[in-house]
Amino acid sequence: MDAPLLPAYGAATLADVLPSIASRWGFGDDVLGLPDADRWVVLLVDGLGERLLRARADRAPYLAGLLRDRRLTSGVPSTTATSLTSLGTGLAPGQHGIAGYSFRDPFGGGLLNALTWKDGLSALDVQPRLTVFERLEKAGVATSNVGLKRFDGSGLTTAAFRGARFVGCPEEADVARRIELAVDAALAGPRTLVYLYERQLDHCGHGEGWRSDAWADTLAFVDGLARALRLALPADVRLVITGDHGMVDVPRERQVVVEHEPDLLADLTLVAGEGRLRQLYTDRPDAVARRWSDRLGASAWVRTRDEAVDEGWFGPVSAQLLPRFGDVLAAMASDDAVMTLSQPKELSLVGMHGSLTPDEMRVPLLVD
Repeated sequence: MDAPLLPAYGAATLADVLPSIASRWGFGDDVLGLPDADRWVVLLVDGLGERLLRARADRAPYLAGLLRDRRLTSGVPSTTATSLTSLGTGLAPGQHGIAGYSFRDPFGGGLLNALTWKDGLSALDVQPRLTVFERLEKAGVATSNVGLKRFDGSGLTTAAFRGARFVGCPEEADVARRIELAVDAALAGPRTLVYLYERQLDHCGHGEGWRSDAWADTLAFVDGLARALRLALPADVRLVITGDHGMVDVPRERQVVVEHEPDLLADLTLVAGEGRLRQLYTDRPDAVARRWSDRLGASAWVRTRDEAVDEGWFGPVSAQLLPRFGDVLAAMASDDAVMTLSQPKELSLVGMHGSLTPDEMRVPLLVD
């Protein structure tokens, strides 16, 4: 079994992108070696894995033409909520506490789904650390978040991107309007930072798999969007394009269902995370880790929370945030997944992510 691909926090992860840009204005260090500029647009393409882009470079000539040797990884888990919060705050998961797609609710018990959130739950309570946008706004940099109107004020938007002026677009399909709003935001002052999110590649990958023709067609669409954005931006505006994670296609016969295996369910109080990285909550972590490791064998990296923290999966972990992460972590090392009937929509997924394989962890750093 290959070793898991560990993030190089502070050197080459998503959490290092905005601090490297902000170093121009006295915040953070440019560990990524970015070019000089005072106006920036960051386009985050959900599901754009670096290895996936290289494999289908023929469908994305503009993006592929920007590929260089430099690359990033997501944090752990390699999933949207964790990655977006690392991007927006400049912090590793162990410092911002958005511990995955779902994790133990630190206030009300049960599960907190970081994409759908809970009514009445304050994002400031869950993630109180300053974002990069808040720091830059105080320094006079005009920051903006161009997104769908329905994301304005959502839990994840507030946790990851508060401080940025939200610029809402009513229709996702109105690409011309989205580009127009991004260009206007980039020109809103002498020093600007604009964040723009594109989600369709991830949705297609979940439903059809990243090896499908539909995924390649969607990649071609994303390539056209990125190219059109670059052409619309003035020459002095730098465009950075990256992803939040890659993806692995999981055959249906490679899905293990927890509820069908009594030894896997034993001693668990809560099953969180997603199929490629299960976070297991239990009062008997050593016993659970041993049983899961015996059952999954070489198809998974099974760690107790203490072991995962010691290996650096989440970066330095605040003691207050430690209980959010599973007492046991089961990360898939091959094209397997561990599913749960408590999340029935999972069972229909083809493309999945969350684990520490190169296909999931590596994301591009494209600069134009």
